Amino acid sequence: MILVKVFIVGSEGTAGLRLHSRLKLRSDVELLEIDAKLRKDSPEIKRLIEKADFVFLCLPDEAARETIELAKGTSARIIDTSTAHRTADGWAYGFPELSPKHRDGICSAKYVASPGCHASGFISLIYPLISAGIMSTDCPLSCTSLTGYSGGGKKMIAEYEKPDRESELYSPKLYSMGQTHKHLPEIISQCGFSHAPIFMPIVDDFYSGMLLTVPIHASMLKGKHTLSELREVFSAHYAGSKLVKVISEGPSALFTNTLAGRDDMEIYVSGSDECILLSSRFDNLGKGASGAAIQCFNIMCGVSEETGLELG
Repeated sequence: MILVKVFIVGSEGTAGLRLHSRLKLRSDVELLEIDAKLRKDSPEIKRLIEKADFVFLCLPDEAARETIELAKGTSARIIDTSTAHRTADGWAYGFPELSPKHRDGICSAKYVASPGCHASGFISLIYPLISAGIMSTDCPLSCTSLTGYSGGGKKMIAEYEKPDRESELYSPKLYSMGQTHKHLPEIISQCGFSHAPIFMPIVDDFYSGMLLTVPIHASMLKGKHTLSELREVFSAHYAGSKLVKVISEGPSALFTNTLAGRDDMEIYVSGSDECILLSSRFDNLGKGASGAAIQCFNIMCGVSEETGLELG
């Protein structure tokens, strides 16, 4: 067996750590490790990139851009989990279930941008409706996204888990009030919107999990569609998907952390024929981060896309 050589740049963060834990168990992967003392040493990073077949970037945006400069001229294929390249020319967007074009782009790409967690939830719900001609790209939308605190990285995890934390951290926190969240550009780009949706992200006192909901009034859609018909639209769009599952009935309630530790995603259509709730549930560290990156890696390697992933 020929081992695929993989180097994770930034393996100390939440996404990097989960990538490392998933990939180290695989018999088809050789992980290239960097000495902890040299993890910010550019010559050593470049040396390992030159040895690698694939490089995962789990870095802040500016550091990801700097590392791409180090990778230029090498044969390594890059999967970036940061926000830096999600709307950049020459980068494939790493959500293969959106369309055959997305999947083919990932398969042949040298550069793949793994989607943001909030963006994955929103796009998973709205892209199929636009693609089917049921929703226009100027539709005025809003969404609420509930997430665990692990999405904020080491600093937020430490803040939530310290024994003497602030009492307010026991309650949900609405943030990004100025409507400038870093995931909005990729949402606009992938859905082809003429303007951004109103976005209400909320972080709460649990480690991981994500539940994003978009409310829609029937009059916002083109034509009349029952809940059952809308579920069929999603079922047809995601037919054959190993990671995205459309649930056949609307729930009476949804918990946000049910899929924590997993790499798949669930789509729900609930409400009534007039007042519709579209919901996407997944783990912000799974299909919203490292799970999506590994899925792209598998597609690029030509192996089953669910290899090494935790699915329900």
